[in-house]
Amino acid sequence: MSINTERDIEANLQIGPTDKGMVRLFISAGSVEIPMDFDPDEAEEIAQEIIAAAKSAAMMKG
Repeated sequence: MSINTERDIEANLQIGPTDKGMVRLFISAGSVEIPMDFDPDEAEEIAQEIIAAAKSAAMMKG
């Protein structure tokens, strides 16, 4: 499996701050729930990676 492998799975993504000063990505799909906590600096790095990937994808689309 790779990032380009398509799957017929529906998932929900929630993003928000925790009461402990972390940023949580919360992914749920069916009965599976995955909470992923990051410190604010890590979260900003992830946000920058998402923006860069979005720009690359937009360029590929034309």
